[in-house]
Amino acid sequence: MLAAQFMALLDVFIVNVAAPTIGSDLNASGADLQLVVAGYVITYSVLLITGARLGDRYGHGRVHLVGLALFTAASLACGLAQGSTELIVFRLVQGAGSAVMIPQVLSLIQRTFTGEARVRALGVYAAVLAVGAAAGQVLGGILVSADLLGTGWRPVFLVNVPVGLVLLAVGRRVLPRGGGADRETAGAGARKGARGLDWPGLVLLGAAVSLITVPLVLGQEEDWPVWSWASLAVGAFVFVAFCRYEARLARRGGAPLIAPRVLRHPGMGLAVLRVMAVMAVNGGFMFVMTLHVQGGLAYSALRTGLTFAPTAVVFGVVGMTWRRWPASWQRALIPAGFTLTALSVAGVGLAFKGGDHGGAWLYAAYAGVGGGLALAFSPSLTGALAAVRPEDAADASGLLATVTQLGQLIGVAVFGTLFFNRLESLGAPEAYTSSEALLTCMFALATTAVLGAVSGLVLRRR
Repeated sequence: MLAAQFMALLDVFIVNVAAPTIGSDLNASGADLQLVVAGYVITYSVLLITGARLGDRYGHGRVHLVGLALFTAASLACGLAQGSTELIVFRLVQGAGSAVMIPQVLSLIQRTFTGEARVRALGVYAAVLAVGAAAGQVLGGILVSADLLGTGWRPVFLVNVPVGLVLLAVGRRVLPRGGGADRETAGAGARKGARGLDWPGLVLLGAAVSLITVPLVLGQEEDWPVWSWASLAVGAFVFVAFCRYEARLARRGGAPLIAPRVLRHPGMGLAVLRVMAVMAVNGGFMFVMTLHVQGGLAYSALRTGLTFAPTAVVFGVVGMTWRRWPASWQRALIPAGFTLTALSVAGVGLAFKGGDHGGAWLYAAYAGVGGGLALAFSPSLTGALAAVRPEDAADASGLLATVTQLGQLIGVAVFGTLFFNRLESLGAPEAYTSSEALLTCMFALATTAVLGAVSGLVLRRR
């Protein structure tokens, strides 16, 4: 399950490094290239909660395998695409496959494990969730630079095919697939009275997420035209309408898309805030770093990808070991993680100051970013979900997966806009001006991390 999770997350980011090669090979326009990168994210974000509900209704194991099969087939089609239009369509399908399979991972963890075993499983899940982002940049750089058999960018998609086929074969043997085999899901369905799909809620939420996601993904490249701001405003209005509809449905005894008791679960609101903040910092950090090292410092695709290796490795190690640290430390881990993140991203900005390529301290700062994000993210996610009831696993899974993705998008949009605006105000995009724009963004990221720590402490006291 986690291997499939990791593979799907790679594809959110792996194309970023390959985008210039794709553009030159397929003669893609700037708009085409935006949609190649963003198409996956758009359908992925819009359909996540729908995917969670499908698993709740038809069996998490079965729906996971269906999504994995769709993702694998779409990856093959992307790798063989002969034009930008084909590639855009197949990326949309690939994102839909991810949205169907990804929510089932957390749901099956919730239904399969209890007690300390669940905490361990959630810890590894959290580590995989964020390491996939940095690892996508690394693997993308390696595959593009290798130019295997003269295939250029195509291996960034084709690498999913053999992995997906192996996971399908193993998954058919080990995963519950509904009916008598999926006793947990069947029992949950009986307890909930075979919850329907809440079609009005799905339509309202899908519209809201689409209206918010599309301008966040495309607005920067289009220089934030009027339609992007109008879309965000309408999206916020539709989201309010969705919340009101769901509240009325719950009062009437219906089956809302997200059970209100999930939102009222102790610590869930704080966890949503923290996860959103961590992923916004994560997404913004990787995006502006890519812009600086590829654009300002002219790094190759391989060197750009390897830039994120220390962050990914430390995140994974910390994310999988923090539970073994002294019990007296546990309550302080999340604010300490945000604080370490703030200091480390500021350190990265200072290391590149003046157009420098950084020194030994830069790698310590990269490691600090990975460790800080892991300490802020993994305990937040694990603490909120460890006590969630099995029958609420699908709702919690869809909610947290959507928040995670929206956090990334917000980080890219906000800090990417800040970087480009600062770069434009300074003049030509050379190493020095790019480093100044990066420093501004890193201080803004550090401020966001500090706010994440402080707001968490304030809400906890309340």
